Amino acid sequence: MLDAKRTEEPIVTDGSAWRQPGPGAPASNTGWGARPTWAAPNSPQATAPQPAANSWWSDALADPWRDPDAPVVVVKAPQDEAPELEKPPPPSTGPRVGIGLVLVVSIVTALLAGALGGTLGYVFAVGGGGSVLGGNQLGNAPLNNRAPESLAALVKKVLPSVVTISIRVGNGTSLGSGFVVSADGHVITNNHVVEGGTGTATVRFSDASVAPASVVGTDPESDIAVLKIDTNGLPDGKLVPVEFGNSDSVQVGDPVVAVGAPLGLTSTVTYGVVSYLDRPIRTSEGGTARYYSAIQTDAAVNQGNSGGPLFDAAGRVIGINSVIGTLSEDQASAGNVGLAFAIPINHARRIATDIINTGKARRTVMGVQVDNSYQNPAGGARLATVEAGGPAEAGGLKTGDVVLAVNGKPIEESWDLTALIRKYAPGDTVEVQYLRGTARAKASVTLVADAK
Repeated sequence: MLDAKRTEEPIVTDGSAWRQPGPGAPASNTGWGARPTWAAPNSPQATAPQPAANSWWSDALADPWRDPDAPVVVVKAPQDEAPELEKPPPPSTGPRVGIGLVLVVSIVTALLAGALGGTLGYVFAVGGGGSVLGGNQLGNAPLNNRAPESLAALVKKVLPSVVTISIRVGNGTSLGSGFVVSADGHVITNNHVVEGGTGTATVRFSDASVAPASVVGTDPESDIAVLKIDTNGLPDGKLVPVEFGNSDSVQVGDPVVAVGAPLGLTSTVTYGVVSYLDRPIRTSEGGTARYYSAIQTDAAVNQGNSGGPLFDAAGRVIGINSVIGTLSEDQASAGNVGLAFAIPINHARRIATDIINTGKARRTVMGVQVDNSYQNPAGGARLATVEAGGPAEAGGLKTGDVVLAVNGKPIEESWDLTALIRKYAPGDTVEVQYLRGTARAKASVTLVADAK
């Protein structure tokens, strides 16, 4: 999952080192500006005629770097005593950033360097060698005004609705993201962000203000949790609910924006596109199997983004960032490789509404058990059992049938069937394509809520 557990900060070195002089190098160094002598007193180099003072190569024989036999090494003598290390600041009460701070420094340095180079290039190209500081070429751009449809305007609109969530878990702190969904303080996040948490959670707004929150309820199998912010002391207008989108209307290629706290870096914004729809996802971390039909995106999502919103180009929530695909087997070192998966908001909103209204969520089922041992290169899920009087039997399905697709979405693994069915609400009717023996057929199945 994406929730970031607190870890110790790594040791960071700047990579510098000093070297002892090699054979033939001078015994001492008089400083960075000194030129070591490489010609012996009676050598041909010392007795050779010297060039005229105004000759372009007048310093050639005195330049050690022009001698191929010179020891090409700059000697930096080590200090007799190591300098005293800076004392770390006293621990703060807020969540530690850890490696995120190092990333921020590197990123900011790179951006500043790029911005400086771009600015100077623009000035020299446009100004034609005119005054850099005194000209007015750079002073007229409306930097603080953005078109309403711009990405910057979208981010400004949605940031007040996104929060960072932290809660005590064992001896550490679980950190994730979430978003406000009601004016009375309800917040949606992932179950795995608050799972195992004790005490009151803390939500941090984009302006760095904080408020306590309690867990209203969770649904581990859907990986959805609902929190309620304590609004006492909050100013009017502080809680800004998000605008919900329709995840069923999303198309591959649509632009999306992810907002959250990757690696503890609050209010981080990343941008991408929808890469795939209805990607069946199953995770089982913590011992609970979680299933959903995900929106796949290439927006950069990392640990700490869990529970955060995925917005469409109009600033409407269409998903909850929950899982990333990575090549690392270690969750602690897993990072973004352009494969992120979000729970569709239609699914999440339905589950959250159930939790708020009834304290628990209804899970959608079709009344079958699949054979997990069934494997076929062509895909499909073989039905091990079909419940008597259940939706599948009413639709004409029988034990041994192999389900190939649900509403046109192919079944590649046996558990894909559960993930795809969970997308729909109880009462929805789906078309099931199946194989019975060698004959293909279709059935209409009206789904129901489980009896739990």
